Amino acid sequence: MQKSTRYSPLRRILFPYSGEDALTLKQSLRVLLAWMLFFPLTMSIFPLLLIILYSYPLQRIVWLFLFAFLSGFFVFGSLGVLVVVINNMSAHIRQAKKFTSVGNRNASKASGDRYGS
Repeated sequence: MQKSTRYSPLRRILFPYSGEDALTLKQSLRVLLAWMLFFPLTMSIFPLLLIILYSYPLQRIVWLFLFAFLSGFFVFGSLGVLVVVINNMSAHIRQAKKFTSVGNRNASKASGDRYGS
């Protein structure tokens, strides 16, 4: 059963999942795409503002935009991979702890010692 949780708009863009379960491939790709596009596009706005203020030539505009976008694309793409990997590791650890705590409760209810006598 899913809880209906409302996240902030930025969280809904960058990581709209609860973190309780490991992400599927499709969810992981969605998070990576969000990280690889959201931050670089926002970073590319700054060079565009400089272009408007200082009226650079078109070739310089293209180079500044590409540099800002591609550097952000690779940096935040690698951070997006890190987010997905850490989320999946913590979800697996959380599920393992939940499984062992349920296993310990079931084992304590059993009668007898180690060999069931």
